[in-house]
Amino acid sequence: MTNDNATAAEAIAAVIEITEVAHADAWITNKAAVLGILLVILAFIFRTASRESGGWKKFYGIVPSILLCYFIPGLLSTLGIIGDPSGDLYFVASRFLLPTCLVLLCLAIDLPGIARLGPKLLILFFTATAGIILGGPFALWAISLIDPSVVGGEGPDEVWRGLSTVAGSWIGGGANMTAMKEVFEPSSDLFSAMVTVDVIVANIWMGFMLWMAGRARTFDRWLKADMTAMDDLQQRVEKLYAGKARIPSTSDLITICAVGFAVTGIAFLAAEHIAPWFEANHPWSARFSLTKMFFWLVVISTTVGLLLSAVPAARSLEHVGASKVATLFLYILVAVIGLEMDLTAIATYPWLFAVGLVWILFQGILLFGMAKIIKAPCFFIAVGSQANIGGAASAPIVASAFNPRLAPVGVLLAVLGYAVGTYGAWVCANLMQMVSTGS
Repeated sequence: MTNDNATAAEAIAAVIEITEVAHADAWITNKAAVLGILLVILAFIFRTASRESGGWKKFYGIVPSILLCYFIPGLLSTLGIIGDPSGDLYFVASRFLLPTCLVLLCLAIDLPGIARLGPKLLILFFTATAGIILGGPFALWAISLIDPSVVGGEGPDEVWRGLSTVAGSWIGGGANMTAMKEVFEPSSDLFSAMVTVDVIVANIWMGFMLWMAGRARTFDRWLKADMTAMDDLQQRVEKLYAGKARIPSTSDLITICAVGFAVTGIAFLAAEHIAPWFEANHPWSARFSLTKMFFWLVVISTTVGLLLSAVPAARSLEHVGASKVATLFLYILVAVIGLEMDLTAIATYPWLFAVGLVWILFQGILLFGMAKIIKAPCFFIAVGSQANIGGAASAPIVASAFNPRLAPVGVLLAVLGYAVGTYGAWVCANLMQMVSTGS
């Protein structure tokens, strides 16, 4: 999913190329009006989901509320009712709300508890990475048995070149996607198609992860998961804050926002100097995404948030709802991401979407198989997978669907995805080239 990108200005350029025309034709494109509609949708979903009885309770027992937060805006965008042709809403949500909510979520993180989660989380993270590397060439080979033209093309239009950018996006994020675009140089038309495949297929997978979160106990029973570490972490978190919550005052809410946005501002200022310094003095560091502003924005925000979690005064902000404010920001981000979907693209590029679906399914089978073997909880599957495919923008969303205070686990793994993304995508691209050319 294209959730993280190269620089502040380039953050959503790839997605905008695809959605710009469709969004411009939407009935409502005024940014204030669109944002208002998205918030009304969120309010309706959460008010109906809070019903303790009746039809709504049964409905949300089948369909998790967070899925609707995502797909209703996508449906309205596809139907041309609302749109964001400039991409300003996504820019604000990903560049301002996302790092701020990461800071606020980190205030409540229990690092010793996370450390006790053990090696299973990393095993599943790297299993997801391996699933992307091997799944690309497998999907290309499988679909070519049905339609050989899928692996065709000449020069910049060779399909494997475009798929290399999807591999980059699915192992780290948009920064790695951009790196693969520069390395393998697919044509602009092919790249645009791949962005659409990336967005829709990755979002379908994210939807499944969120659906699984609503049925975690059922999946954990099937996996015969050892829940000792997870239960211990959640009990520690609940015990830490039990009986300490109070109704926040205006002063409390302003302080929460001040801490979150102040750290975001510091992260921006630092990233604006650090990324260009690496680019000018250590060009080789681009392969690790160290020249990308968004990388530093996420890393600095998360790091400062983790440091603040050791400060009692900052940690106490959780007692007045820091994670609730952060969760609000996350749901706004979910709705805005959904707005970028164009479901009609499935009919335009059916075989490329088939490649993407087989690819993601290959990774999923590998993940569930490994989780079954090591008896890992489905939380590890969801976060390990989404840290690869969605990166820092969506991994905390999936983690928070299990428990809002576990969202930083997704962030920490997503940062790891940046480091391995370029290498993993390069290997995957070369394997896909071998499948395509037979050499």
